[in-house]
Amino acid sequence: MKILLSTLHAKYVHASLALPYLASACADLPGLEFRILELTVNEQQDQLLGKLFAEAPDVLLFSCYIWNTDLTLKIASDLKQLLPGTFIVLGGPEVSYGSFEMMGRNAAIDCIVRGEGEETCRELLQALAGGVPLDDIPGITYRDHDEVVANPERGAITKLDSIPSPFAAGLVDLDKPLVYYETSRGCPFSCAFCMSSLENGVRSFSMERIEADLRLLMDRGVKTVKLADRTFNFDTQRANAIWRLILTENKSSKFHFEIAAELLTEENLALLAEVPAGMFRFEIGVQSGGEKTLAKVQRKSSLDKLYQNVRAVIERTKVTVHLDLVAGLPGESLEGFLASLQGLFELGGNHIQVEPLKVLKGTAMRGIARKEGYAYAEAAPYKVLQTPWLSFPDLRRIETISRLLDLIYNSGRFAASLRQLGNGKELAQVFADAADFFESEGLMANVSLQLLFESVWRFACSRLAGEELELFRDALCFDHCMTGYPGGQCPSFFTANVEKSEQGAPAGLAAKPAERVRYYRRRFARDYRSIPWGKAAVELTFIYRSAPGEGLKVEIL
Repeated sequence: MKILLSTLHAKYVHASLALPYLASACADLPGLEFRILELTVNEQQDQLLGKLFAEAPDVLLFSCYIWNTDLTLKIASDLKQLLPGTFIVLGGPEVSYGSFEMMGRNAAIDCIVRGEGEETCRELLQALAGGVPLDDIPGITYRDHDEVVANPERGAITKLDSIPSPFAAGLVDLDKPLVYYETSRGCPFSCAFCMSSLENGVRSFSMERIEADLRLLMDRGVKTVKLADRTFNFDTQRANAIWRLILTENKSSKFHFEIAAELLTEENLALLAEVPAGMFRFEIGVQSGGEKTLAKVQRKSSLDKLYQNVRAVIERTKVTVHLDLVAGLPGESLEGFLASLQGLFELGGNHIQVEPLKVLKGTAMRGIARKEGYAYAEAAPYKVLQTPWLSFPDLRRIETISRLLDLIYNSGRFAASLRQLGNGKELAQVFADAADFFESEGLMANVSLQLLFESVWRFACSRLAGEELELFRDALCFDHCMTGYPGGQCPSFFTANVEKSEQGAPAGLAAKPAERVRYYRRRFARDYRSIPWGKAAVELTFIYRSAPGEGLKVEIL
């Protein structure tokens, strides 16, 4: 019997974690042939259908999430007409709740696996292979002739090591730029808006298993390992043991962890101070700067401790810090959101992400939303549309702020000019004003880098004047020089600089084979290369090196 496990990723660079785990849990079942087929939502529907049809599986299992379920259902409906004998199974967080209604609306679906899938899929495939009824399998909703039947829930797997390692079995595509890995399941927090709140406590793989998997990933030179743990450092000593292993044995891989900053200990911080720049990235969910708002969604967190530890990570380590906010939580107005955002700016993280609240199926947030009179999209991703504290235009403005954060703050391209723009002002309000400006000018769609610089300059002109504007111009010119060689048509804000600039290839500058080297010399009112800035004027020479496959490198002399 041929078993096909498939999913539709949001991007090609993503690699599945769920499907290899399912395959490894069922690999020793006799008489079954397994294949994993990873696709993306960016492919044409007919192409996706053609690839699945060509496999002609006896059983097809789809892993479903908020970004792919609608398309998966369309493909499943078409495929059922072409291959009526294929038994189609859905699983994953997006279909684990409301499965009875989903099967009632989608006749092509034969079965839905609810919740954790390894043990359930194993029993389901055994039953299908042996022609055994499905009524004794916990955790599934299935079609029995014209009737849809929901079996009782299945308990969580108590010993995660009982699931064979998909990495050791060679079932995970380790050549992709990003590989997901988990050391634990569950979360110590019970946030009303998160799917992890539906599970009690945290379960961990053994340290022996974790060490073996991590060594395999590091030995293979996986580019980026993204830990899927909801709160990686729930056990501070365990976290240190894993970080110490990586520090000792890692060759070239980078690691992304979701952590709760308030749980970090002095021992953690001391070890993290040894981490080389670029090796670790921490994603820290602040969610809101309002204590009352966090309490309403059962987020038990000490903001004072969280902020204190984030500052310590930024000041004492070279770890890249990514900070998250959720817009639309109970009790938070636009003013409250901007105060939360300002708090993150003052922390000084490398990356700030703002996401509108998603009122996910099965979470306690659905009950809160009904009680408080929220409006949210009925279809995935269930994005909030309006709350008693945020109007629809408010949320649209926040989404524009989020986009500008990516373009201007997170990109790192405007470091000097942003510092000047926020001089003596709250940067959150600057971004709120910028959102209004960019929307009114129709600048949010397909903004090129050149247009982005020009638009930032025009925005500055709308709020600054005199010496303040000239100081901003100087900083913006430095940022522009850091992005690439300013040849051809220079941006408009360059024209006011009366200092003579030189362009071309500097004499005697060594270049590698096939490397192109250019330079640009310019005088600046201040030295922006370090913080605090040097106050004396300085002449800088920017060296631009480019070679096939290596991208642009900028040096300053």
